[in-house]
Amino acid sequence: MPFHGETDFVMSTLTDKTTRAATKTQLRLRPALEFFGRYNTVIIGVLIFVAASILSDTFLTVRNQTNVLRQTAPVAISAMGMLLVILTRGIDLSVGSVSALGCVLSADFITTDHLPFPVAIALTILSGCFLGALSGYLISVHRMPPFVVTLGVMTIGRGLALIIAKGHPIYLGDTGAALTNFGQSDFAGIPNQVLLTLVVFLITVFILKLTAFGRLVKAIGSNEEAVRLSGIRVGWYIFAVYVISGGLSALSGIVEAARAGVGSPVIGIGMELDVIAAVVIGGASLMGGRGTALNTVIGVLVLGVISNFMNLQNVPGYHQNVVKGVIILLAVLLQTGFRGRK
Repeated sequence: MPFHGETDFVMSTLTDKTTRAATKTQLRLRPALEFFGRYNTVIIGVLIFVAASILSDTFLTVRNQTNVLRQTAPVAISAMGMLLVILTRGIDLSVGSVSALGCVLSADFITTDHLPFPVAIALTILSGCFLGALSGYLISVHRMPPFVVTLGVMTIGRGLALIIAKGHPIYLGDTGAALTNFGQSDFAGIPNQVLLTLVVFLITVFILKLTAFGRLVKAIGSNEEAVRLSGIRVGWYIFAVYVISGGLSALSGIVEAARAGVGSPVIGIGMELDVIAAVVIGGASLMGGRGTALNTVIGVLVLGVISNFMNLQNVPGYHQNVVKGVIILLAVLLQTGFRGRK
């Protein structure tokens, strides 16, 4: 009969062997896990795209793909501004309402005030920047919570849109032909709003990758106090990202007006949730400091493909919300799990 010490020695040896085997397995799987952890947004997007292609005969048609790009363009434009805000550990709940205001203002400036097309567009974007500046001022100077501030600005923006439109859509008609033609035309087969989205995306990539502004925005989200102690005016950068977000949200409203041929005060309801979800699905952290423009666009396309596929399958709207919410949670849970493992 073995001594107690011999039993402990045998158990310890078996444990060591099991641990070493598990470690070797983890080392062999590490490259694959790191690859999936780094590119999980792309992989998720490809899997959803492939599944939709197999399950639907009309999904891959040129007309349907063009519709997906047209419909996701406003969300993608607003998502670029939201990404900058989230990188600073902030949030902007007003993007949907500011988009509605931009949609109504662009139509009103052109059809009622008969302003030249470039002037109307510039004034509309400036109005979005103004509301963004209001949020940025209260957050950066008075240190108010971004959630509360942008919630208030969201209500203001929606109210202004309803007041200007008097509660009714503003049809562009012949007077707004320039804006309508932009929304319904294309260049080399690519819709104009998609090209505009591409320009906004490239500018965002340039800012984040090649400018001091972009690097400081990420640094503020990672460690605001360290940046402040370095002598950087943190408040100015926080103010700036909300101004940019407001301007891009107004631009997305202009795109909506151009696509639909009408300035509606009720567009963008719930849009802020889609924009935030797209940024998070794209791998950005709500704790700030982490996120890329490319992954954000992929997140937008993932949501767009899901909605389009469910429409093609005649899934009721209420059911679509449940499916979309589950997919968002799974995507975020997957990303969180891999970050925790790392």
